[in-house]
Amino acid sequence: MARRNLTIDRHPSPPRWRRRKEARPGEILQAALETFVERGFAAARLEEVARRAGVTRGTMYLYFPSKQALFEAVVRRNIIPGIERAEQLAGDFEGDSADLLERLVRDWWERVGHSPTLGGLPKLVMAEAANFPDLARFYHEQVVRRGQAVLQRAVRRGIQRGEFDPDLDPVIIARLAVAPLLLVTQWCHSFGPVVGEVMDADAILDTHVRMLRRALKAPCSGASS
Repeated sequence: MARRNLTIDRHPSPPRWRRRKEARPGEILQAALETFVERGFAAARLEEVARRAGVTRGTMYLYFPSKQALFEAVVRRNIIPGIERAEQLAGDFEGDSADLLERLVRDWWERVGHSPTLGGLPKLVMAEAANFPDLARFYHEQVVRRGQAVLQRAVRRGIQRGEFDPDLDPVIIARLAVAPLLLVTQWCHSFGPVVGEVMDADAILDTHVRMLRRALKAPCSGASS
């Protein structure tokens, strides 16, 4: 019989409670994100978040004094950096405005809409806005308003450069740019798992972008479609 060589790990990973304190906030926020998306804000329990993060509830309160504060920290860690990158991209971009708008839409999809966890946050906020207005106001101010402002900026840029139809309303176009994709994320986190009908999200994204580019193009414009 062949002998098996057994290797003893003399340096096993320390349990979570012995890890560096700097790692704890990130572990708590990841556990909170998963719990919020699975349970919703109202049903999420801090005890479950603490258990998933491998900390005590008391330890969690050292970093986040309330469930509202915990949710806001989740958004700031996972969503806000992407918005900041989009704002910088809109300010630095030198190419065609249709390319800029497409880049912004696709980046949002890859970062949020396509994510099995982050894609659940818009659904959570919309579903519970009436019962948690402070939560909704925070998300609207920090995420929705800033995201819409970036898209509006891209549309205005295209109009000013003669690339887009001057009769278009940047506010309306900015909303239409994300509305179909929000529907897809809603489906993936609601009806999809229940009825077993899977949307081809990538095909929907590609079709949406093509339609958007054609609708934006100025009459007799040489901009690419």
